[in-house]
Amino acid sequence: MRPPGGTLEHLVRTGWRYWYLGLRKALALLQATWITYSQPVPASCGQLLTQILLCGSLALAAASLTYCWLASSLLYPLGPSAVVATVCGLLAFLGLVLVPPARCLFALSVPTLGTEQGRRLLLSWSTATLTIAVVPNILANLRATGQVLRCVTEGSLESLLNTTHWLQTASQALNPDGQAGSQGLTLQAQGDSAAAFRLHVLRVTQQVLEDFSGLESSARVVALGTQRVVTGLFMLGLLLDSAWYLYRYLTDLRFDNIYATRQLTQRLAEVGATHLTASPPAWLLWAAQPRLSQAELLSCLVRLGLFTLLLMAMAVTVAMDYVAFLLAQAAVDWARELPAVPVTLTIKYNAAYTILGFLPFLFNRPPLENPYLSAHNSFQWELRFTAPGCPLLPARRPHTAAPLAAGALQLAACSTVLLETYARRLRHSIAASFFRTQEAKRVRHLHARLQRRYDRHRGQPAQPQDASSCS
Repeated sequence: MRPPGGTLEHLVRTGWRYWYLGLRKALALLQATWITYSQPVPASCGQLLTQILLCGSLALAAASLTYCWLASSLLYPLGPSAVVATVCGLLAFLGLVLVPPARCLFALSVPTLGTEQGRRLLLSWSTATLTIAVVPNILANLRATGQVLRCVTEGSLESLLNTTHWLQTASQALNPDGQAGSQGLTLQAQGDSAAAFRLHVLRVTQQVLEDFSGLESSARVVALGTQRVVTGLFMLGLLLDSAWYLYRYLTDLRFDNIYATRQLTQRLAEVGATHLTASPPAWLLWAAQPRLSQAELLSCLVRLGLFTLLLMAMAVTVAMDYVAFLLAQAAVDWARELPAVPVTLTIKYNAAYTILGFLPFLFNRPPLENPYLSAHNSFQWELRFTAPGCPLLPARRPHTAAPLAAGALQLAACSTVLLETYARRLRHSIAASFFRTQEAKRVRHLHARLQRRYDRHRGQPAQPQDASSCS
C-alpha cells in the first residue's frame, strides 16, 4: 500500500505527464496544419480539404472583423457594411485557395501589425476612437454650462424688469391724482429699450449655444471622417508593406538575410564550416534566441518614452472630459436649486400742511397740522434667477468604454515596440515556410557572406570584427 505522500506525488507526476503529452500533440497538430497551409500545391485530397477549411475559416473571420469594423467603429450603415464584408470574405476565400502567395501575404500581415506600420494603424485608431467620444462630449458639457448662463441671464433680466415695473407702480401710487406740481418719487422705465436689451442678450446667448452645437456636430463629423480615411490608408499601407516585404524577399538575396536559422546551422554542419559562427558578426541574429541585443533594447526604451508622452496626452484629454462634466453638473445643479426670493415693498405716505406756522412758533407752541394725504400700499413679487421657460440641459457623462478601448489600443501599440524584433523574425520564418527553394538560395548566400568575412579576417587577427550594415 502506497503512503499518502507517495500517492499525491504519483498523481502530480501523472497529471504533468498527461499535460505535457497533450501540449506536444497540440503543437504537432498546429505544425501539421501550418505545413498544409503553407504548401503551394496540396499533395493529397486530405491536404486539399484541410487547405479549403483553413481558407474558409480565415475568410469568415476576415469578413466578420470587416463587418464589425465598418459598422461599429466607422459607423457605416448596417446594410452596406454587410455587403462589403461579404464581398471581402468571398474575395479573400478565392484568393487564399487559388493563389499561394496570397496565403503568404495574409499570414505576413499578422506579424506586420507588430512593426512600425501596424503601430501607426493602432495609434490612428486609438486617437480617432478617443476623439470621436471625448471631444463632442466636452463640447456638449460646455453647451450645458452655456445654457445655464443663458437661463440665469434671462431670469435675472426678467426679474430686473419686473422690479422696475413694480417700482413704477409704487411711484404712481404716491401721486394718485396725477398733479403735475406734486413732490413725489418719479421713476420712468423705457419699455421699448428694456425689451430691446433683453432681446439682444437672449440673441447673443442663443447664438453662443448654436455655435457650440454646430462645433460639436462638426467635431463629430470631422473626427469620424478622419478616422475612416486614416484607417483605410493605414490598412492599405499594411497590405502594401507586407507585399513589399514579400517582393524584396523573393528578389533580393541580401534583404533581411541576417538570421542564423536551423537551415544555416545544418548546412554549416554538413560542410564542416561551423567555425564561421564561432565568433559571429554583430549583425547576425539567432532566429531561435529570444534575447534582444543592446541596440534593440536601447531603441525600445526610446520609443517607450515617446509612448509614455502619448499616454499622458490621452490621460489629460480624458481628465478634461471629466472636468467639463463636473463643471457642467455643478452649474446645472446650482441653477436648479436657485430659490425664488419673495420681495415685499410697503409704502406709508402721510402728507399735511400748516397755515401761518410761524405764529405758534412765536408763542412756543407746536404748529397745527392739517392732514392732506395719507396712503398705505403694499406690493409683493418674486425675484427668479432662472427663466421658467428656459430648459436646463443635463450634463453628459463621460464615456467609459471609448477611453478604455483607446487605452487598450495604445498599450497594444506600446507592446509592438518590444515585439517588433520578434515580429520581424516571424515574418522571415513565414516567408521561408512558403518559399523553401528561395530560402535555400538565401542560406547559401549567407553562407558565402560569412565565408568571405572569415577569409578576410583570418589573416588579420588584430583587426576588430566587421560590423557592417545588415541590409
